[in-house]
Amino acid sequence: MARTAGADVVIIGGGGAALRAALAAADRGASVLLLEKGRLGKAGVTALSCSDRMAFHATLAHTEPGGPDAWRYHAEDIYRIGGRVSDASLAKALAKGAAEAFHYLEKLGVPFARRPDGLADQFITDGSKYARACYTGPHTANDIHAALLGEFLRRRLPVLENTMAADLALDAEGRVGGVRTAAGRLVPALAVILATGGAGQAYEVNVFPEGMTGDGYAMAWRAGAELVNMEFIQIGLSSTKTKLACSGSMMRCWPRLVTQDDREFLFDYFPPGTPHEHVYAVLFRKGASWPVSREEPSHLIDIAVFSEMRKGRTVFMDFSRNPRGLDLRKMDPALWSRFEGMRAPALLEPPLRDSPLARLKAINAPSVRWLKERGIDLEAGDRIELAPACQHFQGGVKINELAAASVPGLFACGEAAGGQHGANRPGGNALMDSQVMGRIAGQSAADFANFTRTFPHGRPRPRRADAPAARGKAADVREVRAQIQHLMSMYASVKRTAEGIRDGSAELAAIRRQPWKAAAADREFLAETRSIAQVAELVLAACGARTESRGPHLYFDSPDSTAPLPRRDPEWRKYNVLVRAKGGKTIVEAREPAGPDWELVQNIDA
Repeated sequence: MARTAGADVVIIGGGGAALRAALAAADRGASVLLLEKGRLGKAGVTALSCSDRMAFHATLAHTEPGGPDAWRYHAEDIYRIGGRVSDASLAKALAKGAAEAFHYLEKLGVPFARRPDGLADQFITDGSKYARACYTGPHTANDIHAALLGEFLRRRLPVLENTMAADLALDAEGRVGGVRTAAGRLVPALAVILATGGAGQAYEVNVFPEGMTGDGYAMAWRAGAELVNMEFIQIGLSSTKTKLACSGSMMRCWPRLVTQDDREFLFDYFPPGTPHEHVYAVLFRKGASWPVSREEPSHLIDIAVFSEMRKGRTVFMDFSRNPRGLDLRKMDPALWSRFEGMRAPALLEPPLRDSPLARLKAINAPSVRWLKERGIDLEAGDRIELAPACQHFQGGVKINELAAASVPGLFACGEAAGGQHGANRPGGNALMDSQVMGRIAGQSAADFANFTRTFPHGRPRPRRADAPAARGKAADVREVRAQIQHLMSMYASVKRTAEGIRDGSAELAAIRRQPWKAAAADREFLAETRSIAQVAELVLAACGARTESRGPHLYFDSPDSTAPLPRRDPEWRKYNVLVRAKGGKTIVEAREPAGPDWELVQNIDA
């Protein structure tokens, strides 16, 4: 195998977590090397994603409720909202480290919004009692990535672009000794950091950029590392054409949800006789709870859309006229406050009273323009095709407070890591997580490399992906990927059942037994598809193990049921599901996570 000059610490990825880890490791005196399978700055979630007002959570000196221990409220929110199936010690690390992460980015020039008194402006996001969300606007993530990238380039730290990491190399004692690329080159390292992001491309519909195929999860599993909470995947209703998350103002203006034959179907999923105002209040509240969650009543909207799609129907949002039976005079007056700066009388008069499009233009005109620029002209009567989209993996490679995985020399941060968040996640915590744990991963990996240099590794040996057994006619890998994405969207999406998990696992096993041919696809596409297949196995295994509903994991007793099973507390509240490799097979176990190690400020069960 050809060798490439390595480094003390090799970081796989090029997003915000990877860049922060590289800078932190370099600050610790380690030599670093970044492996980016695309072009640095042109790939990954942090560099490319945007939303209405993207948030970075931090408890600062002026953040309510104030005082030196205000971070404790943040830690409690993370642990409580996560359903107590994450490690409280990691919630503590995130909450305590957020202010330092904010100030580091501020020093690099991230233009966070300011109040008139010059302090950082903050707002309340879903799942939080206090205003902690800092922001620059729709492009908060992009601004953070640009600042980190600027510092990375200023220091002239080395990077290998267009280089896909395919597997980890281990020494004779099972420690990480480097990375094998898809091109077959060995990159030696004393420590490796996985900052590869999530696996959105494992799903047919997703809001991830290209290339997010879960390579880090697959590499870690093959190396014997533990992964945790892989069943918790944030899924939300999105435009299939533009990948726009259809939440917020788009639901609050009460559009029609219809099938291709213009049939409104929401009432089919509520008990007979449910008042119109109740159904439309749930639709309205979907705007504030975009990822599906068992704890939010608006999960009924996701179930309805998904169920119609399972019946072979296409679902659309239609803004041309009001849904049947909508009478704004009967809606709860408390809802009006959600229309920023708009009072009830304005909504009860034409044109706002009669038109979802008029309401949308009044409260979020930029979204109408944005969609038109991308081929969806709502003013001309176009409708938005809607589907549940994979948005964020809550779980990942199991880490401790040092961002260390269970394999010596392996570290993880950002969406590649797991254990920080449980079933749900406060809005704004993903960006913060990437920076807090990115710093910790970089420092820990540098310290490990320095220690290891004193006690040298043996010669590393690469862990290669197991090739599927050659049985029958070879399948085009492009078709293989599409098949896996479809089965994941059917069996591991909004509705999960024991029957569906069995069927999906059997289909996946049959696909993996086939020989695959690259056809017109390149070597990296083939390696990525192997990653997707491995992630699919891990997700299905974790979904099948958790026989309750919690967060985005909605578990049903039958495929035709419209009511998810309840949470099972305390039996399942205190466990997270771990998956790991043993003898080439996936082993699943339930383990009690690290509990709270601080004096609670308030009752987390309240």
